[in-house]
Amino acid sequence: MKRGGKTRATGAEARALDDGGGAHVMSWVIAIMLFLTLLAGAAGLATARAAGALDRQMAGRLTVQIVEGEAQRRDAAAAQVLGVLRAQPDVALATPVAQADLARMLQPWLGTDAEAAGLPVPALIDVDLTSDGSAAIARVRKAVMRASPAARVDAHATWLGPVGRLLDTAAWLAGAIILLMLVATMAVVMLAARAGLEAHRGTIEVIHMLGATDRQVARLFQRRIALDAGIGAVAGGILAGAAILLIAGQVGALDSELLGGMRLGLGDMAMLIALPFAFVVLAVGAARLAVLRQMRRML
Repeated sequence: MKRGGKTRATGAEARALDDGGGAHVMSWVIAIMLFLTLLAGAAGLATARAAGALDRQMAGRLTVQIVEGEAQRRDAAAAQVLGVLRAQPDVALATPVAQADLARMLQPWLGTDAEAAGLPVPALIDVDLTSDGSAAIARVRKAVMRASPAARVDAHATWLGPVGRLLDTAAWLAGAIILLMLVATMAVVMLAARAGLEAHRGTIEVIHMLGATDRQVARLFQRRIALDAGIGAVAGGILAGAAILLIAGQVGALDSELLGGMRLGLGDMAMLIALPFAFVVLAVGAARLAVLRQMRRML
């Protein structure tokens, strides 16, 4: 309808392009896609945080084992190695692990008193280096082996490195899933917009005869898609938020040092909160693009 030389779509025209059943389907599709995307995003961010925490724990850390069958020789060798470690410029901190703590850790496998049963229990020393370079590790290993041939030096990065790489891969995979979900959502919205155009082809031709432009008709579809996407975003966001809180509570109850690093920070939460808004903007933009392209072919 024209007023003052400009064409404006009326409420009747907007209602003429409405299809209640399709709207409900689109809302459910958006809700499901956003639910899965938020879960993947939360998992990816938490996994990336855990990988970062693990890298910090591994950086420049060693464990020295003194394996001696006789307890007195073991303790003497451990004291000698500890003195050598604390004299090394590459060592920031060397802390012996108490035998009581070690026995408690081994209790599920070796029983309450492994030494009394004649089982050799090694002495352990935790070492923090001033740097995580391979040259520093080599110098410390050489000094330890000179102090005691019964000593073994294990770099944490050697046996925890595969775990860190697995976490990094999982984080990147979660990011790829998010991108695929965004692309799939855009494709679904574009298909829905094209289907709506075909279903209302006659109505659109009448609206064009009344003076409406392609952009004004596209705006009507945008408005409807925005409403559907908004409803779906609210529903999917609430369900995903509840699921994330439930899983976070269960992870926190495990009291695991590795899983404890999976706690989401404020920046992570801000990114997750921004995802529903991004979905709505993406849906509206995809609908506008699809409608304008299709109308150029139709009319």
